Amino acid sequence: MHSGTRISNSASPLAMPDHALRRRNLFAALVLAGMIGFATVMTVQMRSDGTGPVRGPIKVGVLHSLTGTMAVSERTVVDATLFAIEELNAAGGVLGRPVEPIVVDGRSDWPTFAGGAERLIAQNKVSAIFGCWTSACRKTVKPIFEARDAVLFYPVQYEGLEQSPNIVYTGAAPNQQIIPAIKWTLDNLGKRIFLVGSDYVFPRTANRIIALQVTALQGEIVGDEYVALGGQDFEAIAASIKATKPDVIFNTINGDSNIGFYKALRAAGITAETMPVMSFSVAEAEVKAIGPDLMKGDYAARNYFQTVDTPENRDFVRRFKARFGQDYVTTAPMEAAYYGVHLWAKAVTEARSADWRDYRSHVRGQSMMAPGGLIQIDTISQHVWKTVRIGKIQADGSFAILWDSGRPIRPVPFPALMSQADWLTFLDQLYRKWGGQWSAP
Repeated sequence: MHSGTRISNSASPLAMPDHALRRRNLFAALVLAGMIGFATVMTVQMRSDGTGPVRGPIKVGVLHSLTGTMAVSERTVVDATLFAIEELNAAGGVLGRPVEPIVVDGRSDWPTFAGGAERLIAQNKVSAIFGCWTSACRKTVKPIFEARDAVLFYPVQYEGLEQSPNIVYTGAAPNQQIIPAIKWTLDNLGKRIFLVGSDYVFPRTANRIIALQVTALQGEIVGDEYVALGGQDFEAIAASIKATKPDVIFNTINGDSNIGFYKALRAAGITAETMPVMSFSVAEAEVKAIGPDLMKGDYAARNYFQTVDTPENRDFVRRFKARFGQDYVTTAPMEAAYYGVHLWAKAVTEARSADWRDYRSHVRGQSMMAPGGLIQIDTISQHVWKTVRIGKIQADGSFAILWDSGRPIRPVPFPALMSQADWLTFLDQLYRKWGGQWSAP
């Protein structure tokens, strides 16, 4: 009879004692409950409509330079991005889930940015990546986002000549910064212009736009010089500027090279009173790093300054300083990074999914009252409508706003100064000249 009490896969329940049958039924019930529980968990994890129980965090990438020549500008953008994510989480997250930022240091090196983007997309499965500053960086990672059908929220003013379905451009297009600044400068400061820039795709392209526009407005380009990104030796360039005596210097230098540039100008006796500088990549953070004493009286063209007088900006600055300290300054790229996170959250919430393939159609047309004013993602170009401003650097490092466009300007990625085909040929020639990369070797 003992042989009849063995439990095996082939044993009939009718042949078992009651206690053995009860054990088998209990075991089967536990297995079934476990399978149902596992299936339920898997269903909850795979659901993207946000109506079920709270799931794991929504992961996002933050891809910026925390070290290297661009860190002086990008560290503050990381802070603004994380600040926006903190706000979302304090309000309950997105779709009832916390947002988990994964911060990657691009180290001011384009291959490092590319590797970081690959890992964030392929391994970390992020919903979006907020990052990049230089156009050389953005153009290096752009094919990765397009090949993997992922999305980059790019927060920095740039040279235009691009429109990717996988990039949301929250910074300025040329007609929202460079081109209005040219007109204002020629009307108010003078028509003889000297161009100085870092030697990569943004300054080269921006200066091409500037040269065409200045010529069209009866101005004159009296010189142009470039230094490798990160370079600090501007003595010869300062001497050339002093010799040509321009009315205004247009500055498209990026990163900590601006420190060497301004020191060289002042050492050569070039002042804001005699030859003012109009900068396109300098904001409050750079002024603080360089020193207002070296920059007082010079100018910058941006879409946002900390001194913008709106209720939204006063509240933003107050909250930001409460979080990071009263000496911390806010800048245009920081503002664009901040509202980029909130626009992403709005699109995800509307789509009820954190998957880019689901929420991409909800990104275009998103709008909000940002610290710098009303902004909206253009439904065609995926760039942001935004206000243009000109500011003058004060002794305390702040900007006095001298002019603004009075309303958000529609983004035009390809300036009408040349045809789109000619612009793309221009870019291709730069790329080939530099041996298949987006900055000078």
